[in-house]
Amino acid sequence: MNNLKKNIIHPPRLLAISFLLAILIGTGLLCLPAATRSGHISFINALFTSTSAICVTGLTVVDTATYFSLFGQIVIICLIQLGGLGIMTFSSFILLTAGRSVTLTGKMVVEGSFRPAVISDFRSLLRDVFAFTFSLEAIGAILLLVRFKGDLPPGQAVFSSVFHAISAFCNAGFSLFSGNLMSYRSDLAINLIIMILIIAGGLGFFVLQELKRAARNLLKKERTKFSLHTKLVGLITASIIIFGAVLVFLIENGRGFSGLPLKDRWLASFFQVVSARTAGFNTIDLNILSVASILLLMLVMFIGASPGSTGGGVKTTTFGLIFAFLKSKIQGYEIPRIFSRGIKDEDLIKAFTLVLLAMALIFTATFLILLVEPELSLKAVLFEIISAFGTVGLSLGITPSLLPLSKLILIIVMYIGRIGPLVILAAFSRVKPAGHFQFVEENIMVG
Repeated sequence: MNNLKKNIIHPPRLLAISFLLAILIGTGLLCLPAATRSGHISFINALFTSTSAICVTGLTVVDTATYFSLFGQIVIICLIQLGGLGIMTFSSFILLTAGRSVTLTGKMVVEGSFRPAVISDFRSLLRDVFAFTFSLEAIGAILLLVRFKGDLPPGQAVFSSVFHAISAFCNAGFSLFSGNLMSYRSDLAINLIIMILIIAGGLGFFVLQELKRAARNLLKKERTKFSLHTKLVGLITASIIIFGAVLVFLIENGRGFSGLPLKDRWLASFFQVVSARTAGFNTIDLNILSVASILLLMLVMFIGASPGSTGGGVKTTTFGLIFAFLKSKIQGYEIPRIFSRGIKDEDLIKAFTLVLLAMALIFTATFLILLVEPELSLKAVLFEIISAFGTVGLSLGITPSLLPLSKLILIIVMYIGRIGPLVILAAFSRVKPAGHFQFVEENIMVG
């Protein structure tokens, strides 16, 4: 009995089970007649929508704006908020608010989701996570309301502002407009607000804490020493956004963007790259982009956001560690380094393992869908799978017409992408090794 209890409360297993239960509860709520305008939704579509919301992906099989009722849309945004911060984070907050204690396992799950190292003040961590989330979402909602109130009735404008602010900060990409944000392609305010919320949600709460401390020190005219984690996240995030947007602009300037004003071309370039980092909003029809731009967006979606954030992907730090490792080897350094700091072998092993697992998952899922639906193009299916894994939500438009089995494959990919391949691997592996053995080493030819 004790062994069974230990297996159940194993932190990775607890995290995986909590998300699975939330998905099932969300599916049940969306299956209620009151959740849709027609009073009916198929189980697979309800399951897909619930998974997409909890995993903050944004892929949709039905139009959120017209298919779901107000109740259904409220369920979706609640699932997005719950999935963005994590089920264990919410449950821990409720327990502490009620004066109850949080289990050690629960603390390990929450701390592991937001901080690179275990901290002593768990209450402070929870307080900061909720303060950052609700403050930034509230500011975003107010700013969006200023713009939406001129286009929508008062009640709808308020709800749309709150919905899109939460969806943007949680990097979900769900929208209450049938064309997503395409009608606001030229709107500088909407573009900037949504992009800032996406970037803030994708940086990670540890980075946000350090930025808050830096702002305080700046007012006191004191210097701030950032951690290696924050430096790496900032460098990779800025590099992806700037270089990615410039490349998309140059590629599409005489192609997909040829009919757009210069301002719209730059806005569309930056917005699509920022959104591809795991948000899923779009201001243009992605089918007008060239194959080169689509491939670039696939890479951005695969890398994703940063650890401890509301986004998915293999994470910016994983990409940064692998790049630093390869650069150090090319330069002839025996010990990989970045920002004059050595990189632990353990972190490198995790980074390479994560990338290999992600590539294996993407290949397998793409292969299976092409096997089920051979008439689909490789580009469209691969884009959809990477979008699902990175919990992005961008689509080339094939998701609604997929067969139930293909939708189920996407559901599994979204789930693994949100939890993380390494966590899934740990959740279903032995809690403790079967034994410790030392084997004789032998050389193998490589390359």
